[in-house]
Amino acid sequence: MHRTLLAIGALAMALGVALGAVSAHAAHGAAHPDAARLLAAAVTYHLVHGSALVIEGALARTSPSRWLFAAYALHAIGLLLFCAGLWILAMSGTSLGPVVPAGGLAFIAGWLALAVHAWRLRG
Repeated sequence: MHRTLLAIGALAMALGVALGAVSAHAAHGAAHPDAARLLAAAVTYHLVHGSALVIEGALARTSPSRWLFAAYALHAIGLLLFCAGLWILAMSGTSLGPVVPAGGLAFIAGWLALAVHAWRLRG
């Protein structure tokens, strides 16, 4: 299981780098007037939380727990909702309502779950 989590995290990072490269060019033809800032934020959050997925996937090998899995799942959900929502807003001008803030809450909850995991470690 930890190999799958680690691989998904690595793929998320590869996608984040690719989206970073695309966003440098995509902002010019985007529908939202503040597209460059939105895309930069999406890429930053994508790479930060993609890194979290890699770290959590690696931690799953030596110290698996339901809190660690919850952190992983919440970070993955946040990555999808927050980053995709910003991309859609920047490129089409269409807001998905509460999707982006829900993704942000998932990020926060993921970090809190990781903190609980750390506090519960033995040793």
